[in-house]
Amino acid sequence: MLAIVDYGMGNLRSVQKAFATVGAAASIVQSPEQLKRADQLVLPGVGAFGDAMRILRQTGLAEALVDFVRTGRPFLGICLGLQLLFDTGFEDGRQSGLGVIAGECIRLSVDDPPLCLKVPHMGWNALKFQKHSRLWQGLTPGCHTYFVHSYHVKPADAAVVAATTEYGISIVAAIEKDNIVATQFHPEKSQTVGRIILKNFANIR
Repeated sequence: MLAIVDYGMGNLRSVQKAFATVGAAASIVQSPEQLKRADQLVLPGVGAFGDAMRILRQTGLAEALVDFVRTGRPFLGICLGLQLLFDTGFEDGRQSGLGVIAGECIRLSVDDPPLCLKVPHMGWNALKFQKHSRLWQGLTPGCHTYFVHSYHVKPADAAVVAATTEYGISIVAAIEKDNIVATQFHPEKSQTVGRIILKNFANIR
């Protein structure tokens, strides 16, 4: 079963529909018990790091997510679902994350001189592949995906970075480590490129 975690943060139906367009039936799960039965798991999300972690802890989903990752089954994080994998977030103060990837999630500080760019970063940006990833099969370097975010991750180990993009500074666009793949961009909003990425994930066994 390909499962999408519902913790009240994000448009789950758009992710579910995007998987359906590539022939992958995805179920939405809300409890630790349902999550444990999944063969592949997707953690999407839009919103604040601290709020999301509070919900995940209160519902028991935080522990279940970490346990799932440790089993080696395929895991995909999207946007906030990427950020929550890290040790620490700094939205509304210092917040503890799931801690399965070493590093932190910090504000995208590109709105001051000399850059003076808008935050949140919203729009289409080119991917610069940093290493081979199962997500990139069938894609070419420089393909564009859709971003909406005000924070970005800084992994402690650069070896986990699968792609970057440029928005005044170099931003981590995707990571891959063992069974974990995760994107800062939204594949479900990234048209043909996004559909290829979701199909590649659905084909991971």
